[in-house]
Amino acid sequence: MLIGSGGKEMIGVEEYELIRRAYFIEGLSLREIGRRFHHGRMVIRKALGQATPSPYRLKIPRATPVLEAVKGRIEELLTESGRMPPKQRYTAARIYQLLRQEGFGGSEVTVRRYVAKRRGESCRQEVFLPLEFAPGEYAQLDWGEAIAEIAGERCGLHLFVMRLNYSRARFAMVFPFEKQEAFFEGHEQAFSFFGAVPRIITYDNLKTAVLRVLEGRNRQEQEAFVAFRSHYLFDSRYCNVGQAHEKGGVEGDIGYVRRNFLTPLIKAGSYGELNARLYQECLLDLRRASRGEQATVAQRLEEERAQMLPLPAGDYPACRSATVKVNPYSQVVFETNRYSVPVQYAGHRLILRAYPFRVEVLSLERLVAAHERCFGREKDILEPLHYLPLLEQRPGAFEHAIPMRRWREQWPPSYERLLERLRQGQPQQGTREFLAILKLHRYYPAELVARAIEEALRLGTASRDGVELCLRQKLSDQSMPAPLDLSACPRLSAIGRQPVDLSQYDRLLVGVGYGS
Repeated sequence: MLIGSGGKEMIGVEEYELIRRAYFIEGLSLREIGRRFHHGRMVIRKALGQATPSPYRLKIPRATPVLEAVKGRIEELLTESGRMPPKQRYTAARIYQLLRQEGFGGSEVTVRRYVAKRRGESCRQEVFLPLEFAPGEYAQLDWGEAIAEIAGERCGLHLFVMRLNYSRARFAMVFPFEKQEAFFEGHEQAFSFFGAVPRIITYDNLKTAVLRVLEGRNRQEQEAFVAFRSHYLFDSRYCNVGQAHEKGGVEGDIGYVRRNFLTPLIKAGSYGELNARLYQECLLDLRRASRGEQATVAQRLEEERAQMLPLPAGDYPACRSATVKVNPYSQVVFETNRYSVPVQYAGHRLILRAYPFRVEVLSLERLVAAHERCFGREKDILEPLHYLPLLEQRPGAFEHAIPMRRWREQWPPSYERLLERLRQGQPQQGTREFLAILKLHRYYPAELVARAIEEALRLGTASRDGVELCLRQKLSDQSMPAPLDLSACPRLSAIGRQPVDLSQYDRLLVGVGYGS
């Protein structure tokens, strides 16, 4: 326990989790929790209200990787070992001893794993026991690799798979990386698919969850993961180092998904489309019956769901947050890519939230911009609507503004016809009127605006008011009234077409004493 400024009691994320488990899982009262953990009611109530403690935390420095510095030396020893008699070649333990003599400060486990990977060998043959699990108790999670064609480009995918040990229900989705936001998003989508939360999840020693491997099965976990776990109230278990077979079920599922859901090479327009197809495959997969079972996986999942933890009222934010400053081009930079925000925020400091497939920018918790996340580098992701107020002030820049040039490559031909008509006689004023029409995209779907522009051009009402009138009529399902047929009344057919007689106004002025 820490004491912050002002003498207030401060506790870490691990204590938060203990308090929340005692209340929500064990059903202890606030008084019993206070006696057990020696915290006041205010601290306990705060922990019950949120999974994450106050922003002030003691930061634990990350261990600096040291293996990279000696990989070259390990390769030299392996090459030298290959020239030795088979019974006299270097073992991984011997290589570690030689490295230690040369000043290497890393662990033997790190060297063993690297050498085993290079040699493509396993430590020893294992004998396995058949296992059985209670409903709702255990799940397994792992990452795999796969290949698909997305938007015409062949991509390496990171395959997230979670498996329930009792029902053997499996959930799979793909990401462009294995970053923490993808790790959390995969959990949340899996929980939603299963309709509940497993009580215990078994992991490899993933860096998104484990900060440091300690002795035995003890782990120092990432604080962000502890807060995430505390939100959903499940428990975590970790495989022994180098013992991936301890979660062999999900490893088998990764191969199954690759062979059955992603073969032959699947083609999709986006990650969203590909994940939607995988979701449907997972639903269809629930119809199967596991070997030796009469009930389908769906029926066993229904039985298992009753023993699992309920879903919380809301999801944990599966994102990374960063403070960003808007540059003079009304953009914020994240991972070398530049995302636009409305021009009125230029120079401001905002909060950027990076989700696996989207980026949101907020000002005082108010969403001001949202974009699809870009997985390239040094790219400009621009929303033309963000720049319309500035273009209204500088209509001469319309032809050269990058956001407009990109938009013009995509918009319908009717937009160009409208712009040309508005510019006749008054180019700058016509451009401003056109920009005012484009602002309607803030309030109406793009397809509806395009139809309204077509209608306004047909009726000869090429103006903002004319386009907006057509929009409202389409929204209310009202069409323009057809012209009256006056062929049977020739005397009325000329009404509205006769020339204006201005002398009528002269007689009116004389009548009131203003004429000569």
